[in-house]
Amino acid sequence: MKKTRQQKEQLVQELTEKLSNSQGAVLVDYRGLDVSQMEELRGKLREAEVDFKVVKNTLTKIAAEEVGIENLDSHLEGPIGIAFGFEDPVAPAKILNDFAKDNEELELKAGILEGSVIGEDKVKELAKLPSREELLGKVAGTFQAPITGFASTCQGVIRKFVYAVEAVRKEKEEAS
Repeated sequence: MKKTRQQKEQLVQELTEKLSNSQGAVLVDYRGLDVSQMEELRGKLREAEVDFKVVKNTLTKIAAEEVGIENLDSHLEGPIGIAFGFEDPVAPAKILNDFAKDNEELELKAGILEGSVIGEDKVKELAKLPSREELLGKVAGTFQAPITGFASTCQGVIRKFVYAVEAVRKEKEEAS
């Protein structure tokens, strides 16, 4: 069913918003995936709050030009799906890269990070980075370590004092 001009304009506007609001996006060629594999992929992306869209390349090209993203044309060949990460720029790359390892039909094409197009190899490098939650956990651990060390030191001093008092008490008991 052919889309009307108004529907296409609406799709371009929606794509433009997603491209400008996302922190990271990954383009994939999904040819060869069956319906169950696509549903599994969409489910994993949804869990991570990553939006996945399949759109025509010409509409994607127009939206990219409106946002100011250059050099995307060479990656817009064949059926393309785009995963948009709004909270975590690494999430789309991580999920799609992991899924592609198990499903060879899925091909990573390119990515968009902070308005710049990155190649497939950079997307794979991005996928190796820890997630936002992991990084926040490491930062929290770094902040917590000195406090934990201080608390342990204080407990050690108190423990030694209690042992010293106990030793004095035993000495006095034995002396009497």
